[in-house]
Amino acid sequence: MNPGQKLFYDFFIERALDDKKDEARQLLEESFSRQAAGTFNMAYLQEIMPKFFSVVKPEAINEVKEAMNHFASRL
Repeated sequence: MNPGQKLFYDFFIERALDDKKDEARQLLEESFSRQAAGTFNMAYLQEIMPKFFSVVKPEAINEVKEAMNHFASRL
């Protein structure tokens, strides 16, 4: 995990629902693996975003959306 991924990991896990943290970790690990393999693209991000939002605390959804949109703008 690179430093940027670690920052996002910590940010995301803090905002994940307590009973969904394992699922959140799996989503992050899959995404980071795809980044390392060069298969993380806009199509994958659009596919995975609903899954990310389903494990986030309702009050944190907008904050997570902003972070993910910022990341998406770099793809």
